[in-house]
Amino acid sequence: MHNTLTLHGANPEKLYRAFGLEIPPKIIDFSTNTNILSWPDININLQELASHYPDPECSQLRDIISEREHISSSRILFTNGSNEAIFLLSRLFTDTAILQPAYSEYSRAFRGLQSIYSLDEAQKFHCVIIINPNNPTGQYISLHDVIASLPGTTFIIDEAYRDFLLTRRPERLCDYENVIILRSLTKIYHLSGARIGYVIAPENVIAALRELQPSWSVNAVAQELALTFLKNTAFLESTREFYFRHTPEFMGMLRAIGYDVMKSDVHYFLVRVNDDSEIIKHLLRSGIVVRHTRNFSGLDGKYIRIATRNHDENMLLAENMRAYSIILH
Repeated sequence: MHNTLTLHGANPEKLYRAFGLEIPPKIIDFSTNTNILSWPDININLQELASHYPDPECSQLRDIISEREHISSSRILFTNGSNEAIFLLSRLFTDTAILQPAYSEYSRAFRGLQSIYSLDEAQKFHCVIIINPNNPTGQYISLHDVIASLPGTTFIIDEAYRDFLLTRRPERLCDYENVIILRSLTKIYHLSGARIGYVIAPENVIAALRELQPSWSVNAVAQELALTFLKNTAFLESTREFYFRHTPEFMGMLRAIGYDVMKSDVHYFLVRVNDDSEIIKHLLRSGIVVRHTRNFSGLDGKYIRIATRNHDENMLLAENMRAYSIILH
């Protein structure tokens, strides 16, 4: 089963096929950690947007972020999802390390990428990548001290899940000259198919990335959707309220059954298991999908990642995990 569990999350149908199981009529997907709340009413002219070239500068979007962060728009670059930013940055930096566990696309993009498991090792490298809040653990760490203590090291901080923080306010790191920040709009606004994110960095870094970026990289539909959501602060607040209410309750359900649920500062978390393939298969038979962690360094199939959904769905997963624990004993 080890080869089966190489699939990325949010691919339920492929996972069923890989396990040789029949796909049920209804699937509840706990493997994806994008926002599950329904979109508000959105009125865009799809034909108009699709038939004209997009703004290559993403000017309106940059103006919004510029005003919110109190920085010059020349320090902002919008990209085709944060994945494009990762691959663009990989062409600028060598002698790079990443704090593990971490999103696997970095290993694909950065040649010779080294893994570190403590920030005490950061001083050994010219560039260090940190995913904060972490994916898959959901934990958020303070970085001010380490960044300030190593002014000669460039830190790439991936804040894809920043807007999901439940337990604390995020740090402001964009004022450091040695920091590059990546943010995604696909997670919080459920725009994974549209592909849009942005980079905040010193002007010289943004200029270098712009030289590498293809023209019209961010399509017009993605830009319009992002504009709509960024102006809708009520949706962001309702999202935070939803997950703040349901995530601790959900984690408590699983702990009450006897599962070892890891600390998390966002809406997804790790659960320690003895055999990830067996519990994943058990849940799949009930139409429930969770995320394996075999492609995260250091986790070695000893955990599954679960993202919060609504109360009834969370209860269903807890009941099925209770049934699995009874079978084991």
